[in-house]
Amino acid sequence: MDVSNTAILSSCGNMTSFTVGDRTIRFRTSDHLVRYERVTKWDNGYIECLATYDNPLTTEEEYIDLVPILENLYFDPDEFLHGIERVTVQYA
Repeated sequence: MDVSNTAILSSCGNMTSFTVGDRTIRFRTSDHLVRYERVTKWDNGYIECLATYDNPLTTEEEYIDLVPILENLYFDPDEFLHGIERVTVQYA
């Protein structure tokens, strides 16, 4: 896997992390999220993935639009997302 064009999606508690190279953004997510399972689609800032929730324990489709999140954090979405060809789920 070429890490230069791959981003990492993960979560810890009610926070989601999206890492590109040495840059990471974090944002709140549902208190019921257990973990992201896999990314099913990446479209330049829009993520479709499968996520497991605890109430009850189910796996559901999740949709994340990074563009407004990046704008709220005062990042230039085009610059931040440039070169990302795929997103994978990774936990330590």
